[in-house]
Parts: sequence; C-alpha cells; structure tokens
Amino acid sequence: MVAGETSGDLLASRLLSGLRPRLPDADIHGIGGPRMAEYGFSSDWPMDKLAVRGLFEVLAHYREIKNIQIALRDKLLAERPAVFIGVDAPDFNFGLEMQLKRAGIPTMHFISPSIWAWRGWRIRKVAEAVSHMLVVFPFEEALYRKAGIPVTYVGHPLAEVIPMNPDVDAARSKLGLPSDAAVVAILPGSRMSELKYNTAAFVGAARLLAQRDPSLRFVAPMAGEKQRRYFNGLIAEAGLQDVPVQAIDGQSHTVMAAADAVLVASGTASLEVALFKKPMVISYKMMRASWQIMRHMGYQPWIGLPNILAQEFVVPELLQDAATPQALADALWKQLNDASQQAALRRRFTDMHHALLRNTAHESAEAVLKLIADSAGRA
Repeated sequence: MVAGETSGDLLASRLLSGLRPRLPDADIHGIGGPRMAEYGFSSDWPMDKLAVRGLFEVLAHYREIKNIQIALRDKLLAERPAVFIGVDAPDFNFGLEMQLKRAGIPTMHFISPSIWAWRGWRIRKVAEAVSHMLVVFPFEEALYRKAGIPVTYVGHPLAEVIPMNPDVDAARSKLGLPSDAAVVAILPGSRMSELKYNTAAFVGAARLLAQRDPSLRFVAPMAGEKQRRYFNGLIAEAGLQDVPVQAIDGQSHTVMAAADAVLVASGTASLEVALFKKPMVISYKMMRASWQIMRHMGYQPWIGLPNILAQEFVVPELLQDAATPQALADALWKQLNDASQQAALRRRFTDMHHALLRNTAHESAEAVLKLIADSAGRA
C-alpha cells in the first residue's frame, strides 16, 4: 500500500480496519503513516517524502520521489505481493501501478483522481494502471463503468469517522476553549508547500477578524510538530506574531467540531469541515508558475469538494490572487454572522453526510479479498 499524505493515511486506515481482521497474518507494507501503523502496517519510507503539491514544487523533489518509486517497484516486482493498493497520491501511484499490473500483479486504487473536475483524459491512464477502482462518491461509479474499469462504490470513510451530530461542548472542553466563545479554525493545509503559500494570507485574515472582534478565538491544527514549527516560523517571518492563533499538533477533527466557522485550504479537509456541518471559506495559493498552468486545466467552476458535490457554490472559494487577507476576512466574517446561511449549510451538509455514509471498512475489504481471490484463480 502507498498513501502519500495525512488524508490518505486516514483513508487507508479505514480500509485496513476491515482488512486486517480478515488477514491477521498478512505482511502489509509500503508507504504510509501512523494511522495505518495501528493496523500493523510497516512503512518502508517516511510518508512525508511524497507530501508535495503543485507542478513546480514536485519538480524540485522529483529525483528523490522518482528514486523512491523505482526502489519500491523493484522491491514489489521481486516480492510479487497478492495485491498493491494505491491510496490517492495519483501522480506517484498510477505510474507504479501501471508497471506492476503489466507484470501480472493485481492493482487497486482507492480514491479516484478528480477526472470529473479536470484532466479528464486521465481515465485512459487509470484503465492501464488499475485492476479495480474503489470510489468514494456515488457519481463516480458510473464514470468508471462507462470506461470499462471494474469499480466499487464504498462510501467515504470520513462519513463514518465523523459523527452526524458533533459534540461542540466536548470538543471545546478538550481544547480548553470556553463554551460561549466564537471560535475560528484556521487550516492552511498539511503539506509543507501548502503552509508555505497559505499561512500569511490565512493568519493575516485572522488578524483582521481579531481587530473586528477581539473576543474571537483562533485555533490552527497542524499535521505534526514539524508542520507546527514551520507554521509558527512563517507567522514570524510575515510579522504576524501578534495574531492570537493557537497552533496545536493534530486534533483537527476536535478543532473542526469546536469551531463556529473555518478557513480551510482546498482538499480533503474541506469535505471534513462539511461533514462537521460548519460554515467555511475555501482558499488555496500555490507557486505562481504552477497556478498559471493549472488554472487552465479545470472544466468545472468549483475546486472545493463541498461545492463539487453540491454542484454549486454553497460556500465561498477564494484562490491565488483573490485570496487576500482582506477578502478572506470579509468572507469569513459573513460565515460567522449569517444565521440563515448557517442553518441552510447544516441542512445541506447533513444530506451530503447521509449520501456518503456506507460501511466503508467492510465493503473495501471485501473488494480487496475478491480481487486477490480472482487473481489467484486466473493464475
């Protein structure tokens, strides 16, 4: 198995929670994180080696990432595993899966790339690389069936992990926050590259909001100590040390549950916020050269998962040059103070939660076992 970042580690752990009891003695290894390790997964390389986003940012780390991919490929070709499962990280995993599938090793990919949002041509590459797809959104199943790719809709693991009715008071108590405070969660991303480009604008927005309402509390969950130190360094570098943002290691779900509104980097975290039924503003910044290329590759008007699933702008998106501290602060202020919008979002996000809720651990494990059995039968 290969997962390339924090969200992939969480998704893979849900699959492993269903698979490990069925295969208690299996050697399950590759690249992953601490949640996967809870189920006896052994990581051959640190997961953060793959946690790079953006075309030019990846180029800066290309040699190291490519060497890891080659070394893992050679290890797996010699080992001949019963199955290889790539969890998200499509740019790393599809190239690896293609080579393994050609060598007769069954390959499964968990989490579809956003072929429905951009780079639609990629489905041809998926067909070459993947023996079976596991998808987490209902509409994706038909896309893969139409392309002749075996597919199973397993629901979204986050819909199981996140409670339908989050306990706000318990979350605030755990974080030491007063129950009557207005709390804003700041989530600039889990990757170092995301922190690099998003931190100044996100914390700058927090400063403007604090000036409007000094009683606001700001909490920023970080993927780990390394990210927290980098985040705090970027704040100092931008001259924003006066902003009362509490950076903590982990506990992102506790922070989301505690929040009244969230400023979040586009990605899986925006879906998590929706499942917590919270008002939000979605934003993203990256290296300018990457943005100039990638902004022409999309063919939907939305980039945030809640908006894509809703097929409309249910929450604001402010990207790249539009993501100024002032614009982010203004948008978030409205999310904090528009009661009718908050009620409408709760209803919309509750419906979304029900639509994504399945027994993901069981259904994904069943699909893995069936692929292994079918491949062994053909052999």
